[in-house]
Amino acid sequence: MRKTVFAVAAMLCAFAGATSADARPSRDDSWNPFIQHSSSVTSDTRATRVKAKRQRAASRQRGQRVRYAARQARQARRYTARTESYNTGSYRGGAGPRPRAWCGWWMRTQRGGGPHLNVAWNWSKWGRASSPQVGAVVVWRHHVGEIVGRAPNGQWLVRSGNDGGAVRTRARSVAGAVFRVG
Repeated sequence: MRKTVFAVAAMLCAFAGATSADARPSRDDSWNPFIQHSSSVTSDTRATRVKAKRQRAASRQRGQRVRYAARQARQARRYTARTESYNTGSYRGGAGPRPRAWCGWWMRTQRGGGPHLNVAWNWSKWGRASSPQVGAVVVWRHHVGEIVGRAPNGQWLVRSGNDGGAVRTRARSVAGAVFRVG
């Protein structure tokens, strides 16, 4: 009889242990896309992912807007600092920033005039017509300068800006040029 009671007790323990182990899931399969889950769990997870994705995108856009606004503010400060010195006349007689082709701009620093005179050929309409003489503005199609003297070889000494990348005085032929005096 003792053997029978012991056998029954062992079986009850075995059944009790097996039932409790089978009642719990063996592992979490919520990450596995191949296992079907209840629709409420899937939709909640998907909604959460979509919401998180939208929040990240909004955060990136806010960051981009902040960086763009900061860059615009820096550029505005630089521009204001430059234009203040130009507008007060403390920079080359108020002629403004030097353009890429700057012979006309350099003449503006010497003779005055508006920004339209940055273009060399526009000097051909400045002042009144003249013959070659010291003090006259000499205008070629793509260059402008001022006559400052006569060279021994008969050519005129012309001082101009952007002549080889600098302000230079050198003897030049003025054939085909226009002369103007202010």
